[in-house]
Amino acid sequence: MTASPDLGTSRTASPELLRSVFRQHAAGVAVITAAGAGPVGFTATSLNSVAAEPPLISFGVGTSSSSWPTVAEADHVGVHILGEDQHELAATFARSGADRFGPATDWRTGPEGVPLLGGVVAWLVCRVVARIPAGDHRIVIGEVVAGDPARGGRPLVYHQGRFTALRD
Repeated sequence: MTASPDLGTSRTASPELLRSVFRQHAAGVAVITAAGAGPVGFTATSLNSVAAEPPLISFGVGTSSSSWPTVAEADHVGVHILGEDQHELAATFARSGADRFGPATDWRTGPEGVPLLGGVVAWLVCRVVARIPAGDHRIVIGEVVAGDPARGGRPLVYHQGRFTALRD
């Protein structure tokens, strides 16, 4: 067997290798929110549909994130699918130290007391059913209890280290 010239040379596993490979992977952009002493939220590109019956989703959250202590205790979380025009909202919730729920953010309290963002493509409220240790993160599994896909539209995508949109 001969090596294919487009395979390149393998590198030893490392955080940098993982980041480099996943920069090639396009991912949808979501904002996860939860209520605690105050509302918290963060941008996530790790959102996945897990099962249809019962309806389950998952996402990862870093245990060093400022949102983790609230998410660690929350009974419910909000999941917001961002639209292609919401680069700034994604950046606000990704930026450390940002005033995420300040005057520039359109939000309200939704079902189960979860902070819901306005103008998103779709949203869900999920009951947290598991928090699974995974390195320096936790994988959170939530069961959908409410939601709205009403706005619809084209999603915001994260690729090559930046927010972008789908092309036709």
